[in-house]
Amino acid sequence: MSRFTFMLGLYRDYLANYMKTKLSYRADFWIEVLSDLMFNGLNLVFIFIVFMHTPSLGDWSEPEVVFVYGYFMIAFGLFSTFFSAWNFSERYIVKGEMDRVLTRPAHSLSQVMLENMDPPSLVGALVGLVIMISSWATLDLPFHWYDPLALIVMVLGSLCIYLGIYASLAAISFFSDAPTGLVPLIFNIQNYGRYPVEIYNHAIRFLLTWLLPFAFVGVYPASFFLGRLDQWWLAWLTPVVGIVVLSLALLFWNYGVRRYRGAGS
Repeated sequence: MSRFTFMLGLYRDYLANYMKTKLSYRADFWIEVLSDLMFNGLNLVFIFIVFMHTPSLGDWSEPEVVFVYGYFMIAFGLFSTFFSAWNFSERYIVKGEMDRVLTRPAHSLSQVMLENMDPPSLVGALVGLVIMISSWATLDLPFHWYDPLALIVMVLGSLCIYLGIYASLAAISFFSDAPTGLVPLIFNIQNYGRYPVEIYNHAIRFLLTWLLPFAFVGVYPASFFLGRLDQWWLAWLTPVVGIVVLSLALLFWNYGVRRYRGAGS
C-alpha cells in the first residue's frame, strides 16, 4: 500500500468517525456551522460598511474587494477543515498527548491534523466560492477554460502557506511548553491579506509578501482572476511560495520532534 493511499484511508476513517459522533449531537454540528457563517458574515458586512464611506480602496472597487474576500474564505475554510489545532501547545505538549501521537505509524503532523479535523468549516469555503461566483458575474469577468484549474492550483498554494505558517507556530511548543501568544497575533495579521496591499505602507506590504506571506492567501491569487496583471508574476508565485513555506515548516517541525523528550522531561 502506498503512503498516499494509506493517508487517504486515514482521512476517510477519521472523517467517518467524526460524522458518527456529530450525528449523535446534530445541534452542536449546526451551531458550529452557524457560528462560522455569522463570523464570516460580519467580516463581509464590515467591507460593505467601509465602502459606504469611500468609493474605493486604492483603485479597487467594492465588488473586487468582495471577490478577494470570497477567495480568502475558500482557502481559509479548507485550511480550518483539515488543520485547526489552535490549542496544540496546551493539548499535545502540556497535557502530554504528543507522546501518544509519536507511537502512531502516520507522520506526527498528519496525525495532529487528523485529530483536529473540523468539517463544519467546509461550509465557509463553499460560501466563499458562492461569493466569488456572484462577484464574478457582477464584475462581468471573462471565463476561460483554464480558470477552474488555475483556482485549484492557487488554492492549494494558499493552503500550503496556511499550513506552513501555523505548523511552524505549533512547532515552537517543542522548545517551550509555555503559551507563546503568537497564534492570536498571526491570526489577526492574516486578515490583512484579504485587502489590496497597495493601501498599506511599504513595511506592511513587505511583511505580507515575503515574511508572513498572507497576501498570497488572498489578494495576489485573486488578482489573477480579476485581470489585474500588472503584477501577474506575484499571482503565479502563490504555489511556489506555498511549497517553500511548507517545506521549511516541515523541516522545523521534524527538528522539533527530534528535540521533544516527552511530557515528563
